Amino acid sequence: MITRIREVRKAKGLTLEQVGLLCLPPTTAQTIGRLETGTRTVSVKWLNRIADALGVTSAELVALPGQSEVPVAALLGPEGARAPVRALSFPPPVPADGMIGIQVNASIGDYRSGDAIWCRRIAPADFASALNRDVLFPRPAGRFLFGRLIGREGDRLQILPLGHGARQQVLTDPPWGAVAVQLVRRL
Repeated sequence: MITRIREVRKAKGLTLEQVGLLCLPPTTAQTIGRLETGTRTVSVKWLNRIADALGVTSAELVALPGQSEVPVAALLGPEGARAPVRALSFPPPVPADGMIGIQVNASIGDYRSGDAIWCRRIAPADFASALNRDVLFPRPAGRFLFGRLIGREGDRLQILPLGHGARQQVLTDPPWGAVAVQLVRRL
């Protein structure tokens, strides 16, 4: 199996040691390096552990035949655009189980008209993991509330809707939520 562990790790700016410490249970930098280079077989269990540590899906770590990649031509930073020192590429976005989308029809907050927001569904037990992130929650009568999760007290969630001057909304015990994990934007 050909993996993209190294590409994803480097794209996230993490060292082998940092990824090893993020794994549950933690492992060594040497083990992560061996899994990246293929000197150690990558099992599904290892693939899932590393994907969780990197905050991606397991599918994003596997290179499939015929799957296209986008080559990285430049790196952009405070000093401007520069050429990468080695070949880099973006893996294409891959939907995972439990993903839902939000289509932005009019600019609001940091989002522009035409944006596609990919969200990962989360259960009530995981709401705390979404603090200070953009989230979507269902409301009665087929409505939704989207905004920044700014607080949680018991079963009460405080959400700050997007937009200038928006007032905090409080939801009590929603059945599920979704946290924004990827933004796809056409320019």
